[in-house]
Amino acid sequence: MALSRLLLLCLVASEVWDAETKPTEFVCNKVARRALNIVAELESALTNCSGLSTLSTPVQLPCIELHVASWENKSNQEKRGDVVASLRLLTGGVEVLRALNQSRCAVSQLQRLEKNINNYLLILRNLQLSGPLVSPALSCVPQSTYSLSTFLLNYNQLITGKLERFMNALEDRCTS
Repeated sequence: MALSRLLLLCLVASEVWDAETKPTEFVCNKVARRALNIVAELESALTNCSGLSTLSTPVQLPCIELHVASWENKSNQEKRGDVVASLRLLTGGVEVLRALNQSRCAVSQLQRLEKNINNYLLILRNLQLSGPLVSPALSCVPQSTYSLSTFLLNYNQLITGKLERFMNALEDRCTS
């Protein structure tokens, strides 16, 4: 069991390294994108930590709603800005949660979550896009929650929704 986890960690780390150093590889490699999404694993690990099911302070949720027609009309720079702004919002939420928790288990898992979000931010920042630079901006008024599971669900929906659609829109950069 420990060996299989170590092998999986090495695989994920190598995929993340490639993706961080070559964002286009991240765009073109669905396996790398899926490997970087560790939300289910984190959710499972965080359920073993005490005191995290109901949060003492609300955390803001990212903009996950996707109106397909308006999304398709956005430039790639605007799409990136939307996702980056939502990821930054999540990072702020994780920082708040880490500051409020004394449990070593919770702090450790929240650090993993923050690093995971930061990996996505790094990839998006290093992605070369044509067109004028657009400042990151949220596409909605953020809602908040006292539920860690809702927070993680929204993070997962951001990754599998907007981020995945954005990567699909960039697939023309990929060679077969």
